[in-house]
Amino acid sequence: MSNVPNRCPLTAVEAIDTIEKLAGLFPAYRRAHAKGIGFDAKFSPNGCAAPYTTASHLLHQDTSAIVRFSHSTSNPNPTEQLVSVKGMAVQFQLPEGKVTNLTMVTIPVFITKTPEEFIQLLQLFTSDKRLFSQKLSTLKNNPNFHAAFTILKNIIPPKSFGTGHYYSIHAYYLINDQKQQQAVKFEWEPIVESKNQTENTSLFTNRNALEDDLLNRLKDGPVRFKLLIQLAQPGDSIDDSTQKWPDTREKICIGTLSILGRRADNAESQVFDPTIVPDGILCSDDPVLHFRAKAYAESAKRRQNSL
Repeated sequence: MSNVPNRCPLTAVEAIDTIEKLAGLFPAYRRAHAKGIGFDAKFSPNGCAAPYTTASHLLHQDTSAIVRFSHSTSNPNPTEQLVSVKGMAVQFQLPEGKVTNLTMVTIPVFITKTPEEFIQLLQLFTSDKRLFSQKLSTLKNNPNFHAAFTILKNIIPPKSFGTGHYYSIHAYYLINDQKQQQAVKFEWEPIVESKNQTENTSLFTNRNALEDDLLNRLKDGPVRFKLLIQLAQPGDSIDDSTQKWPDTREKICIGTLSILGRRADNAESQVFDPTIVPDGILCSDDPVLHFRAKAYAESAKRRQNSL
């Protein structure tokens, strides 16, 4: 099984150039998820991952983490309620200065199977002057865009970063000490347990509603999430991020993330590359997953060059 596929002719430079052309150029910001807010956090594993992986941060000891919540748009000043997809990127701080990342969003699957199709979709929605309903009809009739059609038709934006449910989209392999592999997808499930988890009522009156809401929740203590792994079974698609696994697949809670306090640097220098994994975890051959590493690096380089 190859770990790094080589089947994607689109280059990261071409992809980022296209995003800048179609979505606008904001040099000092990320080319996607430009607006965000960063926090310090702590991950506390519960030991339930031990049968599946040797990854130390998922086993027994607490691990410090950096968390960034964000809006998926390239615009650093969006109208938040109009940006349906939200992100939650977590960087675990491992020994010897190493890191690993879980980069998740509030939709369970990606909108296209390949990077090329993603750029085509972006071109359709930014260059095509037809009504939104007409664009949806185009997606519905194109088999390459069925996942995008389903998501755009049914998506409901979360009313709080703290109560959103976040999905890794891509599958990974967990590897245990017997070298056995188990394909999984990760999820962050919010823990709703106190008054600081009430619904955000200022969403349509405040341009920073989700950021302010999360800061208000932290006044009453940490905002917490369970880390879940969903276990694949034979026949489940591992390398196609547009395919959702059946809801009947077993899910196991392997630990708890506690959001502790806002970072002064807002986590702006972090690159949350989802392909950086430690021993005990292996990336699937999903082409979108591996392309994200190249695109993130290109975006980070351009941000740095603009400073």
